[in-house]
Amino acid sequence: MILNEHKKHSYITQPSYGNFCRNEWAVLGTHCSTIRTFANDIIKALSSLYKCAYADTHHTNENDTTTLPGSLASGSFIEYTDEINYHQLNYKSIDQFQFSRVFNEADLAIVNGNHHQAKAQVLVIDETKKDSLKKRLAQLTNVQLILLADNANDIFDFVKDAIPSWQQLPVYKLNDTDKSIQFFINKMQHTKPLLNGLVMAGGKSMRLGYDKSLIQWHGKEQVYHIADALKKWCSNVFISCRLDQQKEIHNNYNTLPDTFTGLGPYGAILSAFREQPDAAWLVTACDMPLLDAKTIEYLIQQRNPAAMATAFKSSYDSLPEPLITIWEPKSYPALLSLLSQGYTCPKKALKAFDVKILTPHDPDVLMNVNTSADIEKVKQIMQQKHTAQNAY
Repeated sequence: MILNEHKKHSYITQPSYGNFCRNEWAVLGTHCSTIRTFANDIIKALSSLYKCAYADTHHTNENDTTTLPGSLASGSFIEYTDEINYHQLNYKSIDQFQFSRVFNEADLAIVNGNHHQAKAQVLVIDETKKDSLKKRLAQLTNVQLILLADNANDIFDFVKDAIPSWQQLPVYKLNDTDKSIQFFINKMQHTKPLLNGLVMAGGKSMRLGYDKSLIQWHGKEQVYHIADALKKWCSNVFISCRLDQQKEIHNNYNTLPDTFTGLGPYGAILSAFREQPDAAWLVTACDMPLLDAKTIEYLIQQRNPAAMATAFKSSYDSLPEPLITIWEPKSYPALLSLLSQGYTCPKKALKAFDVKILTPHDPDVLMNVNTSADIEKVKQIMQQKHTAQNAY
């Protein structure tokens, strides 16, 4: 008899982090000062489009391992200093999990590969560091760009042996900064997270007294009308529901039952990220009968992947409306962090996050239906729009 292998822990999909963030390149093969200059040039060029980060090792008194700055020397494990123009956090020690939390918002990180490793590498061919590079060949796991320093005319033979696919890689001069900048721009354009759709249908419609997701405003149940509308722009569309609802949803539609139960919309968003943590999620409520294709398309066109989310400003309270919002992958750990602090309101999360805010072309499109009075108001608005269209 063959026993099934016992699994001690449940498997969940892990985000595609590197050592620091999702998109990271270690620059190695040359002097640290050259790497810093190169990194600064790239970051300066890309910082208007993306949130950039840099990782290095401090070289002053690098042989002195006993002196700690400030209160760390007195025993603090962390020290925060408001430097007025910037903020500084000093850790006495930091582990891999802390790195991913600190760098979570970064869209890309440039790393000094002489001291740190990263998922991908930019290799500099520098005659003065040839012997040093021979000792670092094990770090060349995913070289994507090769740069020739002024003193180098060709790629070292031992590098060619270590990178069998070197002929397929772009090779530029180190001082041809414009080409390197374009390399990173191209790479980042291809790393834009895919967009999934999530139709929220897990509520119990207690104020209305019956399931509002099944009201037929546009010739079919509203939950399916919204799901079908999102298919035009989203890679995958899911209907968010309670586990006991799943069997009631038509099998032509993908379902995503809540795994963070009892948290309402907040739990549904977290459940979506738990399923696909590297995707962005266009989340919309199923009770917005006036939501139109023009509004959805505008939201997607104005999406800013460098922000935590892209959302519309509510005409009701001028705050971001969380249930017609694109939530980027970087918002997932931030939402989990807020949950650990006792917050379960998506609107409060958007208030706390760096969010791109849009103004809808028509404030009525964001209207929710929660009561019989809301239903009558929507019917009236629809009739007015129908009358106005027929007047032309």
